[in-house]
Amino acid sequence: MTSESVEALVEGGKATAGPPLGPALGPLKVNIGQVIAKINEKTKGFTGMQVPVKVIVNTETKEFEITVGTPPAASLIIKEAEIEKGAGNPLLDKVADLKIEQIIKITKMKEDALLGKNLKSKVKEIIGTCQSMGILVDGVPAHDAIKLVNEGKFDTEITQEKTELTVEEKKSLEEEKAKLKEEMEKRLIALETKAKEIISANKSKDATKIKSALKEAGIPAKLIDKTMADAGVLATTDAKTVTPAPAKK
Repeated sequence: MTSESVEALVEGGKATAGPPLGPALGPLKVNIGQVIAKINEKTKGFTGMQVPVKVIVNTETKEFEITVGTPPAASLIIKEAEIEKGAGNPLLDKVADLKIEQIIKITKMKEDALLGKNLKSKVKEIIGTCQSMGILVDGVPAHDAIKLVNEGKFDTEITQEKTELTVEEKKSLEEEKAKLKEEMEKRLIALETKAKEIISANKSKDATKIKSALKEAGIPAKLIDKTMADAGVLATTDAKTVTPAPAKK
């Protein structure tokens, strides 16, 4: 049997006959409509995520086979946590909390792509990704959750491969997410107020020194740029003087 394959990233459940699939499948004389329908059927559980798919076509009979990979762990975490993105500053900000059952669920979905020798080790890999995204696990920072896994706290859930949550647990997570969002917004307002005070107190200094003072105060880089711009503090090309921002017309 001679075959050719086409690989592409498609949105779960929403593949179309347009690029990238249509133009690649056209020369193979396969029924593109049937291929797209099958891909959407197989990927409908990954709505809103980019999913790797591979279409293997028998060039003689035009029969086809479709294999579906899994989205990146970060995408699965975002979907499970029902958030738009991870934290911009994960060391300070926490945007959601996942139960160990949800971590196990994601681990099972990515199991073949993970490096751990057993499910427990693979669970820790997923928790590690949560660490870089500002996601709590069972109410604690991810690095602490890994310690709890090592201590055997979640051995029962992992051994039984538990992946389901009760209605009460889901409600509790939604309340926790709302609380984390409120805390993050309050912290951002406090940091912005602090940044403005620092800029005001150092207005006679050049932009480089103002920026250094903001960094030393622990102001995040994005907020530094925003508050300096809002205050009309712009560094010249040699970053040694402060130039007023141009007036808005």
